[in-house]
Amino acid sequence: MKNVVLAAATVCLFAETAVAETSVQSCNRTVTFDAPPKRAVSNDVNLTEMMLVLGLADRMVGYTGISGWKTLDEEMRADVQELPELSAKYPTKEVLVGADADFFFAGWNYGMKVGGEITPETLEPFGIQVYELTESCAHIMQKGKASIEDMYADLSNLGAVFNVQDRAAALVDGYRADLNAFTESLETGDPLRVFIYDSGEDAPFTAGLYAMPTALIEAAGGTNVMNGFEKSWGTVTWEEVVEQNPEVIVIVNYGEVTAAQKRNFMMSNPAFADMDAVKNDRFVTLEYVEATPGPRNIRAIKTLAEAFWTN
Repeated sequence: MKNVVLAAATVCLFAETAVAETSVQSCNRTVTFDAPPKRAVSNDVNLTEMMLVLGLADRMVGYTGISGWKTLDEEMRADVQELPELSAKYPTKEVLVGADADFFFAGWNYGMKVGGEITPETLEPFGIQVYELTESCAHIMQKGKASIEDMYADLSNLGAVFNVQDRAAALVDGYRADLNAFTESLETGDPLRVFIYDSGEDAPFTAGLYAMPTALIEAAGGTNVMNGFEKSWGTVTWEEVVEQNPEVIVIVNYGEVTAAQKRNFMMSNPAFADMDAVKNDRFVTLEYVEATPGPRNIRAIKTLAEAFWTN
């Protein structure tokens, strides 16, 4: 009788601790997890920050793709000090397998390239499951233009994968409430014409219809002049930018060329002299981690709105 009771207690304990199989949508794939990952790796600063705000540092063995292009600010350095950077730029299969990773949070052009060495298919034989950043899905499938909902979806899906749904829901609800309260109180005029200047002097690298800045700009009361550029991030011509005559230029700050240097390049170039943004010296800077999908998107919207409507 004692053995039966013990067995029943064991079954009961197992029932309390077992985690049900979980499936999430990742671009055009349905990914199923038998249990929450224990040895996760994230690529890039914004994706890593999503993991951190969900309290998942203890489920991670490291991160990749930050120091090769960007620097960690003080806020993030404190959060990742216990985690190693496994690769300064995009990781190789050897890096991920060598770390005994069981999960890779990345995106297309955020750690993976179409047809490249690292994809969900190439990692599957090594037992490494991949969740793809929603914004980046535009590189491999048809999707609508970028939306703040893309970021919310990523947090919610990560919450499901790691069995921290309540934490993810609380974060998303908080972001929604914060943004709704802000936008309801925002006094705007006609949407401002806005250009995103990421990098490049011969030809500018910018955000198109499917990149997160489009959503950030619209939430702040503007419109991306490159909405007709049906890509995520990519290169256009300066002639196209001049023709659109933006009223505000948003500079994405990262890398060796500073935001101040990018502004000086545009202010000193005669080809841009008649552009409204240049004539009126209307520039605003977003850090890379603010301009890409992640927890700082709400802050970025507020920064843009202040620059749009208080100058």
